[in-house]
Amino acid sequence: MVSELARGAGNNDPMDGSNLLQSARVSATFLHSTLDLDWDRPIPDMTWSVREVVAHISDVLLWYATDLSAGNLELSTMDLKVRPTDEPAELIRTITTFSTVLALVVDGVPPGQRGWHPDGLADSTGFAAMGCDEILVHTYDAARGLGQEFEPFEVYSQPVLLRLFPWAPKDADPWEALLWANGRVELSDRPRQVHWHRHPAPLDEWDGAADAEASGRRS
Repeated sequence: MVSELARGAGNNDPMDGSNLLQSARVSATFLHSTLDLDWDRPIPDMTWSVREVVAHISDVLLWYATDLSAGNLELSTMDLKVRPTDEPAELIRTITTFSTVLALVVDGVPPGQRGWHPDGLADSTGFAAMGCDEILVHTYDAARGLGQEFEPFEVYSQPVLLRLFPWAPKDADPWEALLWANGRVELSDRPRQVHWHRHPAPLDEWDGAADAEASGRRS
């Protein structure tokens, strides 16, 4: 299944709902392989357990669907929360369900539609990329909590890196660079980031400047 999805994903095409569905399938495939492990285990360097971070993935996917639908102004009238106490298999099914919801919104909004986000007004490609980022990186977090390894193919990580972190180094492994851009790991001579952020607005609105923290190198 993974190889078929990899052949169908392109690194140079604008991100859309298909990227979300592909990332969700990769995540679900991995998480299903861990159902016999203890999902109550804490994740190193985080305040969440495995089940809590998996539930959080779905929280964010639904938030993003709402944010893009609501337009430029933040909509904060609802408390959207997935129950982390539910069975792990149901938490996985929630990821695949809510990724479908976000994919339908991403592909269904009018061209040029923007939605509120703390990092800037995102277009549909930005929300697609952020959804994939949440799915892939938090699945990595869950894997760490379970003592497992999760490393998706480059065809999944590279489009997210290019869309959300245009200042990231181009000569690094895309998955390692994506983890670094999300503050998870060190990268070569670049320290682990603390105050990281994304660029979810259209890329033609990026001024080309390097992120101050991201451009920092060890002396």
